[in-house]
Amino acid sequence: MSEEATQDEVKVSEELESQHTENLAKKFRLIPGEEIHLTKKPSTFAFVGMYGLGALVLAVHILFARIDDMTSDNFVLDLIFSVMGFSELFSFTLVMLAITWLNRLLNTSTSGRWVSFWLLLVAFSPLIIQIDQLLEKITFFLDEPIGGWFNFDYNYYIFGLVYSSIFAIMTFYYQNSFHYAITSDAVIFEHSFLLSRSHRRILFDRISEVIVERTPVGTMFGYATVSILTDSGVGLVDESMGAAGAVNMPGSADNSDDSLSDKARKSLLRSFIGIITYQRTIRTVRPDPKHCFYSIRKWDKCKMLLNEMHKKHSQSNLLSDLKDSMSSSDED
Repeated sequence: MSEEATQDEVKVSEELESQHTENLAKKFRLIPGEEIHLTKKPSTFAFVGMYGLGALVLAVHILFARIDDMTSDNFVLDLIFSVMGFSELFSFTLVMLAITWLNRLLNTSTSGRWVSFWLLLVAFSPLIIQIDQLLEKITFFLDEPIGGWFNFDYNYYIFGLVYSSIFAIMTFYYQNSFHYAITSDAVIFEHSFLLSRSHRRILFDRISEVIVERTPVGTMFGYATVSILTDSGVGLVDESMGAAGAVNMPGSADNSDDSLSDKARKSLLRSFIGIITYQRTIRTVRPDPKHCFYSIRKWDKCKMLLNEMHKKHSQSNLLSDLKDSMSSSDED
């Protein structure tokens, strides 16, 4: 009886494994005869900056919710609290706008446009509610007053928890939307988030370099990013260095009635502005979760497999195999 039960368990396990393999083949769009050697997803700590940003937004909400309870013997802190208490909504908006600007300026993993849009929504939510209520009061004499959609005050605790929770859930969903695979024929990067889909397939003979990048946090928690460079430029991005381009200052444009001294002065001014705002563009490696093994665990195994498969499919290895086969045929 026990042997039959064991055989049934083995059969069920094999069926589940076969079904899982079929699902992966369908997801990665494998060609007939192609086999999967390794699959990876970003680690739990891959987007720790995103979760940290959500926690920061929650902390700002809690701070403003407890302004009235905060006391201090420090004159500077008392002044800050009094200013914030004088116009809490306006102060909250300014703080959130400063966080949005700083987050965008740092150009980190949290500097995307959708994150910036979320931060702007959080920043202007109190003002939107306040303006809506103000419009309803001003237009009370109309048959149908304007506004009145938000008949509640901005509660910092509730909105802080709601915004932070939604952001954390969407970040977790975004983190699990990436899936990578190394097959017998190619490297595949699959991404499926909401209504967006992307699928990239890179053949091993197109790979020119494999780069491993480990951040201090990655070193602590045991993950790294493995980027692939190809001869077509995959993995490289153009990054501008310096100021934001040349500026056409008012009064620096030439006019038909300018004298020689005016033209020389304006030319010197344009040259000076050009030097100050000079901008150069360099090609650098910037990990993109869509096109690299972003923050994966057991990265050394992934890198070793990539190197082995690249060596196996490279032209130099094929030529070496051809040379060996020709030498063996000559000896025979």
